[in-house]
Amino acid sequence: MARAALNWSVRDLASKAGVSPNTISRFENGADAYGDTLRKLEQTLVGGGVDFIPENGGGPGVRLRMRP
Repeated sequence: MARAALNWSVRDLASKAGVSPNTISRFENGADAYGDTLRKLEQTLVGGGVDFIPENGGGPGVRLRMRP
């Protein structure tokens, strides 16, 4: 969802996060990822304008930050 909201391809996210496209595809298909990989992905997505929303009764989620 976060990657799609930014209109980034798997290769875009992989390149920006410094991981392989296969890592992104495996993770998006439900495979586990190492903590370091998860941190890279989160930092990259946040840097791109994604806000992660904690559990609030409807489940965790993401949204795009408002642009000035």
